Amino acid sequence: MVKLRCVVEHITYQNQENGWSVMRVKVKGYDNLVTLTGSLLDVPVGSVLLVDGDWRVDPRYGQQFVAQSWTEVMPATIYGIEKYLGSGLIKGIGPVYAKAIVSRFGLETINVIENDIERLLEVPRLGRKRMEKIRESWEKQKDIKEVMVFLQGYGVSTAFAAKIYRKYEKESIAKVKENPYQLADDIWGIGFKTADGIASKMGYEKNDPRRCRSGILYTLNELAEEGHVYAEPEQLVDAAVKLLEAEESPVRQALASMIETNDVVLDNEVIYLPPFYHAENGSAKRLQSLLSDTSLFNAGIAAEPEAEYGAKTDGIVYDDVQQAAIQKALDSKVMVLTGGPGTGKTTTTQGIIAAFKARHMSILLAAPTGRAAKRMNEATGMEAKTIHR
Repeated sequence: MVKLRCVVEHITYQNQENGWSVMRVKVKGYDNLVTLTGSLLDVPVGSVLLVDGDWRVDPRYGQQFVAQSWTEVMPATIYGIEKYLGSGLIKGIGPVYAKAIVSRFGLETINVIENDIERLLEVPRLGRKRMEKIRESWEKQKDIKEVMVFLQGYGVSTAFAAKIYRKYEKESIAKVKENPYQLADDIWGIGFKTADGIASKMGYEKNDPRRCRSGILYTLNELAEEGHVYAEPEQLVDAAVKLLEAEESPVRQALASMIETNDVVLDNEVIYLPPFYHAENGSAKRLQSLLSDTSLFNAGIAAEPEAEYGAKTDGIVYDDVQQAAIQKALDSKVMVLTGGPGTGKTTTTQGIIAAFKARHMSILLAAPTGRAAKRMNEATGMEAKTIHR
Protein backbone atom coordinates (compact mmCIF):
# COMPACT_ATOMS: atom_id res chain seq x y z
CA MET A 1 0.00 0.00 0.00
CA VAL A 2 1.34 3.43 -1.00
CA LYS A 3 0.41 6.78 0.58
CA LEU A 4 -0.07 9.72 -1.78
CA ARG A 5 -0.64 13.39 -0.93
CA CYS A 6 -2.31 15.27 -3.76
CA VAL A 7 -4.43 18.26 -4.77
CA VAL A 8 -7.51 17.67 -6.96
CA GLU A 9 -7.15 19.77 -10.13
CA HIS A 10 -9.88 18.31 -12.35
CA ILE A 11 -12.77 15.83 -12.00
CA THR A 12 -13.12 13.71 -15.14
CA TYR A 13 -16.02 11.57 -13.90
CA GLN A 14 -18.00 11.15 -10.68
CA ASN A 15 -20.86 8.72 -9.98
CA GLN A 16 -23.29 10.45 -7.62
CA GLU A 17 -24.71 7.14 -6.36
CA ASN A 18 -21.58 5.39 -5.12
CA GLY A 19 -18.99 8.18 -5.34
CA TRP A 20 -16.74 6.31 -7.80
CA SER A 21 -14.57 8.94 -9.45
CA VAL A 22 -11.83 9.59 -11.96
CA MET A 23 -9.75 12.66 -11.11
CA ARG A 24 -6.64 14.43 -12.27
CA VAL A 25 -4.49 15.41 -9.30
CA LYS A 26 -1.31 17.31 -8.66
CA VAL A 27 1.36 15.35 -6.79
CA LYS A 28 4.66 16.81 -5.54
CA GLY A 29 7.58 15.47 -7.58
CA TYR A 30 5.47 14.74 -10.69
CA ASP A 31 5.65 17.17 -13.63
CA ASN A 32 2.31 16.06 -15.09
CA LEU A 33 -1.07 15.54 -13.44
CA VAL A 34 -1.71 12.03 -12.09
CA THR A 35 -4.94 10.07 -12.69
CA LEU A 36 -6.62 9.09 -9.41
CA THR A 37 -9.51 6.58 -9.34
CA GLY A 38 -11.68 5.18 -6.57
CA SER A 39 -14.72 5.90 -4.44
CA LEU A 40 -14.19 9.53 -3.49
CA LEU A 41 -17.61 10.77 -2.39
CA ASP A 42 -18.25 14.47 -3.09
CA VAL A 43 -14.56 15.35 -3.27
CA PRO A 44 -14.34 18.71 -5.07
CA VAL A 45 -11.68 20.45 -7.11
CA GLY A 46 -9.11 22.04 -4.80
CA SER A 47 -9.31 19.30 -2.14
CA VAL A 48 -6.07 18.18 -0.54
CA LEU A 49 -6.16 14.41 -0.04
CA LEU A 50 -4.06 11.84 1.76
CA VAL A 51 -4.75 8.64 -0.20
CA ASP A 52 -3.79 5.04 0.56
CA GLY A 53 -3.70 2.82 -2.52
CA ASP A 54 -1.55 1.34 -5.26
CA TRP A 55 -0.27 2.20 -8.72
CA ARG A 56 -1.80 0.34 -11.65
CA VAL A 57 -1.32 0.49 -15.42
CA ASP A 58 -4.65 0.41 -17.23
CA PRO A 59 -4.35 -1.07 -20.76
CA ARG A 60 -6.47 1.75 -22.17
CA TYR A 61 -5.83 4.77 -19.93
CA GLY A 62 -2.28 4.19 -18.77
CA GLN A 63 -0.85 4.68 -15.28
CA GLN A 64 -3.36 5.38 -12.49
CA PHE A 65 -3.33 5.55 -8.71
CA VAL A 66 -6.19 3.42 -7.33
CA ALA A 67 -7.46 4.68 -3.97
CA GLN A 68 -8.39 2.18 -1.25
CA SER A 69 -9.05 4.77 1.47
CA TRP A 70 -8.55 8.48 1.87
CA THR A 71 -8.82 11.44 4.21
CA GLU A 72 -9.16 15.08 3.33
CA VAL A 73 -6.74 17.69 4.59
CA MET A 74 -7.85 21.29 4.46
CA PRO A 75 -5.79 23.39 2.01
CA ALA A 76 -3.04 25.40 3.70
CA THR A 77 -2.32 28.08 1.08
CA ILE A 78 -4.30 31.14 -0.02
CA TYR A 79 -4.47 29.73 -3.54
CA GLY A 80 -5.60 26.31 -2.31
CA ILE A 81 -8.31 27.74 -0.02
CA GLU A 82 -9.69 29.96 -2.78
CA LYS A 83 -9.74 27.10 -5.28
CA TYR A 84 -11.39 24.78 -2.73
CA LEU A 85 -14.17 27.23 -1.84
CA GLY A 86 -14.71 28.24 -5.48
CA SER A 87 -15.10 24.64 -6.68
CA GLY A 88 -18.90 24.64 -6.24
CA LEU A 89 -18.81 22.17 -3.34
CA ILE A 90 -20.13 24.74 -0.87
CA LYS A 91 -23.46 26.11 -2.06
CA GLY A 92 -23.52 29.89 -1.86
CA ILE A 93 -19.83 30.26 -2.71
CA GLY A 94 -18.68 30.53 -6.31
CA PRO A 95 -15.34 31.79 -7.65
CA VAL A 96 -16.25 35.47 -7.06
CA TYR A 97 -17.33 35.07 -3.43
CA ALA A 98 -14.45 32.64 -2.79
CA LYS A 99 -12.01 35.34 -3.87
CA ALA A 100 -13.76 37.97 -1.73
CA ILE A 101 -13.88 35.73 1.37
CA VAL A 102 -10.23 34.69 1.11
CA SER A 103 -9.24 38.31 0.44
CA ARG A 104 -10.90 39.26 3.75
CA PHE A 105 -9.77 36.40 6.00
CA GLY A 106 -6.67 34.92 4.31
CA LEU A 107 -5.33 31.74 5.92
CA GLU A 108 -7.97 32.04 8.68
CA THR A 109 -10.81 31.50 6.16
CA ILE A 110 -11.48 27.82 6.98
CA ASN A 111 -11.37 28.51 10.73
CA VAL A 112 -13.86 31.40 10.33
CA ILE A 113 -16.35 29.26 8.37
CA GLU A 114 -15.94 26.38 10.83
CA ASN A 115 -16.11 28.28 14.13
CA ASP A 116 -17.38 31.83 13.58
CA ILE A 117 -19.41 31.85 10.37
CA GLU A 118 -21.27 35.07 11.32
CA ARG A 119 -18.07 36.93 10.43
CA LEU A 120 -18.79 36.20 6.75
CA LEU A 121 -21.16 39.17 6.98
CA GLU A 122 -17.99 41.30 7.00
CA VAL A 123 -17.50 40.40 3.33
CA PRO A 124 -18.96 43.07 1.02
CA ARG A 125 -22.37 42.16 -0.52
CA LEU A 126 -22.53 38.84 1.36
CA GLY A 127 -25.88 38.91 3.16
CA ARG A 128 -27.41 36.76 5.89
CA LYS A 129 -29.40 34.61 3.46
CA ARG A 130 -26.24 33.60 1.60
CA MET A 131 -24.39 33.08 4.88
CA GLU A 132 -27.09 30.61 6.07
CA LYS A 133 -26.87 28.77 2.76
CA ILE A 134 -23.10 28.47 3.22
CA ARG A 135 -23.55 27.28 6.82
CA GLU A 136 -26.01 24.54 5.77
CA SER A 137 -23.80 23.31 2.93
CA TRP A 138 -20.64 23.38 5.07
CA GLU A 139 -22.35 21.30 7.79
CA LYS A 140 -23.47 18.74 5.21
CA GLN A 141 -19.94 18.33 3.89
CA LYS A 142 -18.67 17.99 7.45
CA ASP A 143 -21.28 15.26 8.08
CA ILE A 144 -20.09 13.36 5.00
CA LYS A 145 -16.48 13.46 6.16
CA GLU A 146 -17.37 12.36 9.71
CA VAL A 147 -19.43 9.45 8.36
CA MET A 148 -16.64 8.36 6.00
CA VAL A 149 -14.01 8.45 8.76
CA PHE A 150 -16.31 6.57 11.19
CA LEU A 151 -17.21 3.83 8.70
CA GLN A 152 -13.67 3.38 7.41
CA GLY A 153 -12.68 2.82 11.05
CA TYR A 154 -14.85 -0.31 10.99
CA GLY A 155 -13.46 -1.58 7.70
CA VAL A 156 -16.29 -0.31 5.49
CA SER A 157 -15.13 0.42 1.94
CA THR A 158 -15.56 3.94 0.62
CA ALA A 159 -18.04 2.65 -1.98
CA PHE A 160 -20.30 1.16 0.71
CA ALA A 161 -19.77 4.21 2.93
CA ALA A 162 -21.07 6.39 0.10
CA LYS A 163 -24.19 4.22 -0.24
CA ILE A 164 -24.77 4.34 3.52
CA TYR A 165 -24.53 8.14 3.53
CA ARG A 166 -26.90 8.42 0.56
CA LYS A 167 -29.46 6.38 2.51
CA TYR A 168 -29.19 7.84 6.02
CA GLU A 169 -27.35 11.16 5.51
CA LYS A 170 -26.50 12.83 8.86
CA GLU A 171 -28.13 9.96 10.78
CA SER A 172 -25.66 7.44 9.29
CA ILE A 173 -23.43 7.05 12.34
CA ALA A 174 -26.37 6.75 14.74
CA LYS A 175 -28.13 4.20 12.49
CA VAL A 176 -25.03 2.01 12.12
CA LYS A 177 -24.33 2.12 15.87
CA GLU A 178 -27.95 1.28 16.66
CA ASN A 179 -28.10 -1.78 14.36
CA PRO A 180 -25.46 -2.49 11.72
CA TYR A 181 -27.54 -5.45 10.50
CA GLN A 182 -30.16 -2.99 9.22
CA LEU A 183 -27.68 -2.18 6.45
CA ALA A 184 -28.36 -5.61 4.91
CA ASP A 185 -32.09 -4.76 4.76
CA ASP A 186 -31.81 -1.19 3.53
CA ILE A 187 -28.83 -0.96 1.18
CA TRP A 188 -28.41 -2.90 -2.03
CA GLY A 189 -25.04 -4.61 -2.22
CA ILE A 190 -24.52 -4.83 1.54
CA GLY A 191 -25.38 -8.34 2.64
CA PHE A 192 -25.38 -10.16 5.94
CA LYS A 193 -21.66 -10.98 5.85
CA THR A 194 -20.60 -7.35 5.32
CA ALA A 195 -22.97 -6.15 8.07
CA ASP A 196 -21.76 -8.96 10.35
CA GLY A 197 -18.16 -7.89 9.83
CA ILE A 198 -19.02 -4.34 10.92
CA ALA A 199 -21.02 -5.60 13.90
CA SER A 200 -18.19 -7.89 14.98
CA LYS A 201 -15.76 -4.96 15.06
CA MET A 202 -18.36 -3.05 17.12
CA GLY A 203 -18.46 -5.84 19.70
CA TYR A 204 -21.79 -7.51 18.91
CA GLU A 205 -22.25 -10.96 20.52
CA LYS A 206 -22.94 -14.05 18.39
CA ASN A 207 -26.34 -14.60 20.08
CA ASP A 208 -27.52 -10.99 19.70
CA PRO A 209 -31.22 -11.01 18.56
CA ARG A 210 -30.44 -8.55 15.74
CA ARG A 211 -27.71 -10.84 14.46
CA CYS A 212 -29.97 -13.91 14.69
CA ARG A 213 -32.72 -12.10 12.75
CA SER A 214 -30.33 -11.04 9.99
CA GLY A 215 -28.82 -14.53 9.83
CA ILE A 216 -32.26 -16.12 9.40
CA LEU A 217 -33.07 -13.77 6.51
CA TYR A 218 -29.69 -14.52 4.93
CA THR A 219 -30.30 -18.29 5.28
CA LEU A 220 -33.70 -18.02 3.56
CA ASN A 221 -32.13 -16.02 0.73
CA GLU A 222 -29.38 -18.63 0.34
CA LEU A 223 -32.04 -21.35 0.11
CA ALA A 224 -33.82 -19.23 -2.52
CA GLU A 225 -30.61 -19.20 -4.57
CA GLU A 226 -30.87 -23.00 -4.58
CA GLY A 227 -34.45 -22.77 -5.86
CA HIS A 228 -36.44 -23.06 -2.63
CA VAL A 229 -39.28 -20.60 -1.95
CA TYR A 230 -39.65 -21.75 1.67
CA ALA A 231 -37.94 -23.72 4.44
CA GLU A 232 -39.22 -26.07 7.08
CA PRO A 233 -38.73 -24.56 10.58
CA GLU A 234 -36.25 -27.20 11.78
CA GLN A 235 -34.29 -26.99 8.52
CA LEU A 236 -34.14 -23.20 8.86
CA VAL A 237 -33.09 -23.18 12.52
CA ASP A 238 -30.37 -25.80 11.94
CA ALA A 239 -28.96 -23.90 8.96
CA ALA A 240 -29.04 -20.53 10.79
CA VAL A 241 -27.37 -21.98 13.92
CA LYS A 242 -24.60 -23.41 11.76
CA LEU A 243 -24.14 -20.14 9.85
CA LEU A 244 -24.14 -17.94 12.95
CA GLU A 245 -22.23 -20.35 15.22
CA ALA A 246 -24.86 -19.31 17.74
CA GLU A 247 -26.93 -21.17 20.31
CA GLU A 248 -30.22 -22.68 19.20
CA SER A 249 -32.46 -20.92 21.75
CA PRO A 250 -31.82 -17.30 20.64
CA VAL A 251 -32.25 -18.34 16.99
CA ARG A 252 -35.64 -19.89 17.78
CA GLN A 253 -36.65 -16.80 19.77
CA ALA A 254 -35.63 -14.55 16.87
CA LEU A 255 -37.65 -16.67 14.43
CA ALA A 256 -40.75 -16.54 16.65
CA SER A 257 -40.43 -12.75 16.87
CA MET A 258 -40.00 -12.46 13.08
CA ILE A 259 -43.21 -14.45 12.52
CA GLU A 260 -45.08 -12.08 14.87
CA THR A 261 -43.76 -8.98 13.09
CA ASN A 262 -44.33 -10.46 9.58
CA ASP A 263 -40.64 -10.32 8.71
CA VAL A 264 -41.26 -13.91 7.57
CA VAL A 265 -44.50 -15.77 6.85
CA LEU A 266 -45.51 -19.04 8.53
CA ASP A 267 -48.04 -20.91 6.38
CA ASN A 268 -48.81 -24.65 6.23
CA GLU A 269 -46.03 -25.18 8.78
CA VAL A 270 -43.28 -23.79 6.52
CA ILE A 271 -41.43 -20.43 6.54
CA TYR A 272 -41.38 -18.02 3.62
CA LEU A 273 -39.77 -14.68 2.89
CA PRO A 274 -42.78 -12.40 2.21
CA PRO A 275 -41.95 -11.73 -1.49
CA PHE A 276 -41.78 -15.46 -2.26
CA TYR A 277 -44.93 -16.19 -0.28
CA HIS A 278 -46.91 -13.57 -2.19
CA ALA A 279 -45.34 -14.62 -5.52
CA GLU A 280 -46.29 -18.27 -5.02
CA ASN A 281 -49.82 -17.45 -3.86
CA GLY A 282 -50.25 -14.91 -6.64
CA SER A 283 -49.17 -17.47 -9.23
CA ALA A 284 -51.62 -20.06 -7.85
CA LYS A 285 -54.50 -17.58 -7.85
CA ARG A 286 -53.71 -16.49 -11.40
CA LEU A 287 -53.65 -20.08 -12.63
CA GLN A 288 -56.97 -20.75 -10.89
CA SER A 289 -58.41 -17.64 -12.50
CA LEU A 290 -57.31 -18.82 -15.96
CA LEU A 291 -58.81 -22.27 -15.35
CA SER A 292 -62.17 -20.86 -14.26
CA ASP A 293 -62.43 -18.08 -16.89
CA THR A 294 -65.37 -19.05 -19.13
CA SER A 295 -64.29 -16.58 -21.81
CA LEU A 296 -61.15 -18.58 -22.59
CA PHE A 297 -61.17 -21.33 -25.22
CA ASN A 298 -61.03 -24.88 -23.89
CA ALA A 299 -59.73 -27.48 -26.36
CA GLY A 300 -61.55 -30.40 -24.74
CA ILE A 301 -60.50 -32.83 -27.49
CA ALA A 302 -59.92 -36.53 -26.82
CA ALA A 303 -56.33 -37.67 -27.04
CA GLU A 304 -55.23 -40.09 -29.72
CA PRO A 305 -54.07 -43.63 -28.90
CA GLU A 306 -50.44 -44.07 -27.85
CA ALA A 307 -49.49 -45.67 -31.19
CA GLU A 308 -50.73 -42.63 -33.06
CA TYR A 309 -48.62 -40.30 -30.87
CA GLY A 310 -45.60 -42.42 -31.63
CA ALA A 311 -46.18 -42.22 -35.34
CA LYS A 312 -46.24 -38.44 -35.16
CA THR A 313 -43.17 -38.02 -32.94
CA ASP A 314 -40.40 -40.14 -34.43
CA GLY A 315 -41.25 -43.39 -32.69
CA ILE A 316 -41.38 -42.04 -29.11
CA VAL A 317 -43.38 -44.27 -26.78
CA TYR A 318 -45.02 -42.37 -23.90
CA ASP A 319 -45.56 -43.85 -20.47
CA ASP A 320 -48.87 -43.52 -18.58
CA VAL A 321 -47.86 -40.29 -16.80
CA GLN A 322 -46.77 -38.63 -20.06
CA GLN A 323 -49.97 -39.69 -21.82
CA ALA A 324 -51.99 -38.26 -18.92
CA ALA A 325 -50.06 -34.99 -19.23
CA ILE A 326 -50.76 -34.76 -22.97
CA GLN A 327 -54.46 -35.42 -22.35
CA LYS A 328 -54.45 -32.77 -19.61
CA ALA A 329 -53.00 -30.23 -22.05
CA LEU A 330 -55.79 -31.00 -24.50
CA ASP A 331 -58.48 -30.76 -21.82
CA SER A 332 -57.28 -27.64 -20.00
CA LYS A 333 -57.10 -23.92 -20.59
CA VAL A 334 -53.80 -23.83 -18.72
CA MET A 335 -51.48 -26.55 -17.44
CA VAL A 336 -48.25 -26.64 -15.46
CA LEU A 337 -45.84 -29.41 -16.43
CA THR A 338 -43.14 -29.89 -13.82
CA GLY A 339 -40.48 -32.41 -12.82
CA GLY A 340 -36.79 -32.82 -12.12
CA PRO A 341 -34.04 -33.23 -14.75
CA GLY A 342 -34.45 -36.29 -16.97
CA THR A 343 -38.08 -36.98 -16.06
CA GLY A 344 -39.34 -36.43 -19.62
CA LYS A 345 -40.63 -32.85 -19.68
CA THR A 346 -39.15 -32.10 -23.10
CA THR A 347 -40.45 -35.37 -24.58
CA THR A 348 -43.92 -34.70 -23.15
CA THR A 349 -43.84 -31.16 -24.56
CA GLN A 350 -43.09 -32.62 -28.00
CA GLY A 351 -46.11 -34.91 -27.59
CA ILE A 352 -48.35 -31.97 -26.65
CA ILE A 353 -47.21 -30.05 -29.74
CA ALA A 354 -47.73 -33.10 -31.94
CA ALA A 355 -51.25 -33.54 -30.56
CA PHE A 356 -52.17 -29.93 -31.35
CA LYS A 357 -50.52 -30.11 -34.79
CA ALA A 358 -52.61 -33.19 -35.58
CA ARG A 359 -55.68 -31.06 -34.95
CA HIS A 360 -54.37 -28.26 -37.21
CA MET A 361 -54.29 -25.83 -34.30
CA SER A 362 -52.20 -22.66 -34.07
CA ILE A 363 -49.20 -23.05 -31.75
CA LEU A 364 -47.00 -20.34 -30.25
CA LEU A 365 -43.88 -21.17 -28.24
CA ALA A 366 -42.59 -18.67 -25.65
CA ALA A 367 -40.01 -18.81 -22.86
CA PRO A 368 -38.91 -16.42 -20.08
CA THR A 369 -35.39 -15.93 -21.46
CA GLY A 370 -33.65 -15.98 -24.80
CA ARG A 371 -31.55 -18.96 -23.74
CA ALA A 372 -34.65 -20.94 -22.77
CA ALA A 373 -36.32 -20.00 -26.05
CA LYS A 374 -33.28 -21.28 -27.96
CA ARG A 375 -33.40 -24.60 -26.09
CA MET A 376 -37.12 -24.88 -26.81
CA ASN A 377 -36.43 -24.24 -30.49
CA GLU A 378 -33.74 -26.96 -30.56
CA ALA A 379 -36.02 -29.46 -28.78
CA THR A 380 -39.12 -28.89 -30.93
CA GLY A 381 -37.82 -27.67 -34.28
CA MET A 382 -40.28 -24.75 -34.04
CA GLU A 383 -39.56 -21.05 -33.59
CA ALA A 384 -39.73 -19.97 -29.96
CA LYS A 385 -39.73 -16.36 -28.73
CA THR A 386 -39.20 -14.72 -25.38
CA ILE A 387 -42.42 -13.83 -23.55
CA HIS A 388 -41.35 -10.20 -23.75
CA ARG A 389 -41.18 -10.33 -27.57
